[in-house]
Order: sequence, then C-alpha cells, then structure tokens
Amino acid sequence: MRIFRRQELLMGNRFVLGVVGERGVKAEQALSLAVDEIKRIESLLSTYQDSSIINKINRKAGVEAIEVPDEVFQLIQRAQKISKLTDGAFDLTYGSLDKDFWNFNQQMTKLPDPRKAKAAVSLINYQHIELNANERSVYLNKKGVRIGFGGIGKGYAADRAKKVLLDEGFENGLVNASGDLCAWGKDEEGEDWQIAMSNPDAPLEVLAKIPIRNYAVATSGTYEKFVWIDGVKYSHTINPKTGYPVRGIKSVTVIAPYAELADALTTPVAVMGAEAGIHLLNQLQGIAGILITDDNQIVTTKNLNTKEFILN
Repeated sequence: MRIFRRQELLMGNRFVLGVVGERGVKAEQALSLAVDEIKRIESLLSTYQDSSIINKINRKAGVEAIEVPDEVFQLIQRAQKISKLTDGAFDLTYGSLDKDFWNFNQQMTKLPDPRKAKAAVSLINYQHIELNANERSVYLNKKGVRIGFGGIGKGYAADRAKKVLLDEGFENGLVNASGDLCAWGKDEEGEDWQIAMSNPDAPLEVLAKIPIRNYAVATSGTYEKFVWIDGVKYSHTINPKTGYPVRGIKSVTVIAPYAELADALTTPVAVMGAEAGIHLLNQLQGIAGILITDDNQIVTTKNLNTKEFILN
C-alpha cells in the first residue's frame, strides 16, 4: 500500500491531506474532492471574503437577524455549548477584538494600557449571539460585535474533508490543518498513525509521538505567534476577560474524537490555566490533554501515562 498526499494553502493555513491506497488516480480524485470541500467551508466561514455568511451576520450586528445554512447554524450552536462549558473562555465573538490591537509584529515594543486592553475586549461575550432555531437565524444583539471561527473552523473543515475521503472509499487516511489533525484507520505500513508532539521551546524537536486510531489531535503553543517585550514572551492567545495574552502555559494538546472539538478546546484550556484546564478535560468523556507550563512542568489528564512525556 502507498500513501498519496496533497498539500494546499487553505483558510490561511497549510493543509496536508493523505490517503492510503493502491490506485493513484482514484486517490488524487478523492483528495481533490476533499480540497473542494475545505474551500466550500472557507467560503462560508471566512471573514476575508465579503460574500461569506459570517460577514453578512457581522454587517447586520445590532440591526437584524440573518438566516444561515443549517450546517452553519449547527456549528454555531455547538460553539455556544463550548462557550457555556468554559464560562466564555471559548467565544466566537472574539472576532470583535481589533486585529491591530495585538498584532504581534516587530513594531510592537510595549504592552497596551490595561484600561485600553479591557475596553478592546468589551464586546467579546458569547451571550451577544442570539439563535432562532425555528428560523435558522443568527442575530448579534449589539453593534460592533463580530464573530469569527478561528478557534474552531479549521477543525470543522478537517472533519468534513475526512468524511469526503471516507465516502470515497478510503478507510485509512489523515487530514492535518496546521496542527488540527484527524487520522483514521492505519498508515501505509499497517500501523497506527503516530502524531508528533513538538517541544514548544524548539518546535523542530519531537517531544513525543502519540499513537492515535480514529481520533483527532489539536495543539496550540506559544511558538506559533508571539512577541518579546522587555524580555517577556507574549503569545497570540488572548484572555477575552482581560484583553491580555494568557500566561503560564507554553503548549496545549487536546485529543478528541473530532478535530472540531479538539480545536475548540485548546484555547479555553490555555485561558483557564493548567489546573482549571486539566480539571475541565478530566470531566469530559473520551477527551485527553497534555499541557506544558512556562516552567516546563508537564500536566496530563488522568487517562494518559505521564511517563511518556518528559522534557530534557
């Protein structure tokens, strides 16, 4: 058996799709269909495409409700459940934050004023999203509120691409959406897929390999996007209650049945902190997590063997 791969820049991220099979033509056709499905999801959820349904919702914030496709409505419903579960640590209205406020570029040399930071996140509140199940409509009840799917969209797209590949008859494969990954069946050697977990202080160094079968993994770390200010590293994950980057955790890895769920849980765990974040994951059936703190402590959920994860 061989593995056939396809790499594409989609949703602003590098997607790598792979299927295990014998016929290259059939594999390439299936991979093309999966890529088309991701592009379709992007056209629905992208804030960079004026015609997207999300931008239509955002433009009508505080004005009127917008009827949306059923899959978008259900995705927002699921996201709202995670917001309630995490007391707002996960929040689709994170899109309300001015993208220039924390730009994490070389010109950023000082922290914003705490009062300005607090004001910048004043519109972030998942309760501003009102859903009408009868009309399949979404209403943002305050002007200026914006929603975005940066914390869940890649995972959803990965799951959808997986479904396409399964429907095309490929019972072994993987979809990697820049760290949000789902794998099913076996690799080309007939073994379980091995997912590499990077050392957040040296991203090219493999800290551990996680064997998974029909599961998904998502990782968020400070090495992805950050800025140094006065000798302190500030990552791209913002606490929606303070407007400041989260501190205390270098990396969050969540293992879940679906990439959408794994993707959505990484950010709130980072926001909640190691103790509360692990406690949350321990309460969720079929979910596992690995956290690396700023002082290189590795914290895992009860269903993982901590001896497998050791920093040098």
